[in-house]
Amino acid sequence: MIKNMLLYKTMRAKPNCVFAAIVGIAFVWTTQVFSENQPPLQIGAVSKIINPKIGDWVQSASVKKRATAIHGNLEANGLYLSDGKMQVLLVSCDLGGLEPPRVKAMREAMGLAAGIPPRNIIISATHTRGPVVLRSNYLMPVDTAYLDKLQGWLVELAQEAVQSASPGKIGWGKGVAQIGYNRRICFADGTHVMHGDTRRKDFAGLEGPDDPQHVALFAVNAEGKLIAVVQHNTTHPTITWGGSVFTADFPGESRRMLREELGNIPMLYLNGAQGDVSWKDALNPRKETPEQSIERLGRLMADETLRLYKSVKYQSHPILRHSFEDLEVKVRLPKPERLAEARKVLARIDAGENIRGMKMIMAFGAVHLQELYGENPVDTLPIHVLRIGDLALVTQPCELYSQFGLDIKRRSPASITAIVGLADGYCGYCPTIHGILGGGYTGDPISWTRLEPYAGYKIVESASKMLYSLWQSKKVGKASK
Repeated sequence: MIKNMLLYKTMRAKPNCVFAAIVGIAFVWTTQVFSENQPPLQIGAVSKIINPKIGDWVQSASVKKRATAIHGNLEANGLYLSDGKMQVLLVSCDLGGLEPPRVKAMREAMGLAAGIPPRNIIISATHTRGPVVLRSNYLMPVDTAYLDKLQGWLVELAQEAVQSASPGKIGWGKGVAQIGYNRRICFADGTHVMHGDTRRKDFAGLEGPDDPQHVALFAVNAEGKLIAVVQHNTTHPTITWGGSVFTADFPGESRRMLREELGNIPMLYLNGAQGDVSWKDALNPRKETPEQSIERLGRLMADETLRLYKSVKYQSHPILRHSFEDLEVKVRLPKPERLAEARKVLARIDAGENIRGMKMIMAFGAVHLQELYGENPVDTLPIHVLRIGDLALVTQPCELYSQFGLDIKRRSPASITAIVGLADGYCGYCPTIHGILGGGYTGDPISWTRLEPYAGYKIVESASKMLYSLWQSKKVGKASK
């Protein structure tokens, strides 16, 4: 039996909304679709090159540099699924992140052009080094011209994904590839520092965990030919940070390696709960060049994906369900004395003083935060859960700390759960209470670390409720080789 359910809770209606959002819980849209007699899954996959121009600014919070090269193409890769009743389009972009208003405009344009409900389009970012698409540096503006081009490319991607869709099967697997390590270092005096020195005598340990889970999803056509791959793992792919280069980093290198083995097909990379996770191992540092690091980490991911590919089983009629909630959370604002000091720092920069690095970052972040949210300190976090058979993709727009991702997975009824970050917008870091108490970058309130102390815990609760709502039926599609 096919059911379409709209679940929502309403306390206070907002103007101009047919289905009302509320303070604290917006609305939850749940689509449940499964039938023994339904047609096979329709699958479409598309890859687009989304390169900026050489000479454009490179995304960075503290370093102001123009790109002198592109190391491998930046790409947008999309996977479209439809069972005849529900459609969903997953898109992965080799970018730092995308602001929520821009994502809303993109998905609405894509949905209109391709005939997909806009909220069933989930655009994620890999967090690699591309053009300036987030306002994270006082000295560099957002590249709106590039974003306009990107929207056009994504509209084309959506149209082509739907047009190319044909009957197919999908399968997945879970393994381990250690590409990330916790990067928050604690000291005996209670301070916490990102990328701190673990050789200090007062080193007290790492602040939190990491997550080496590796998930791979494979789509084939009716003849069994592979047409798309999705990889998921968790870390900051920022090996070239501070350089004058656009790059897809090691996710792009892994993509290149996989294409050598599997063919030139679309390949998505979905990043995880990586807010406090780095590609650098603070406890066991390696001596290698950036090129060596990119190759090593790319190989780790590619090899594990290839291993999973050898034993994957496919489903032509997987359960396909989708749910989302626009979760409203409070925003932390800078204290008045901190704001006054930050404005003085920016005034000195305007006067020509060469203030850079963390001092500039924290000053700009505090002032920008006040400008954005001073009148209404509330943010909206779109949380999605997508069920494909017994695989769960939980997406959220933050650089979520790793512990929250582990908490969601521990409470999930799915056999495999992947937590996807930087999806359906970018809402900054979402630290644990330990991260906030430890302070510093990703702890203190700035425009990209603005969320209330309970935000991450509310994301866990929201995701957990939606997961269970989508797993009420235990029936799954039949698997085949």
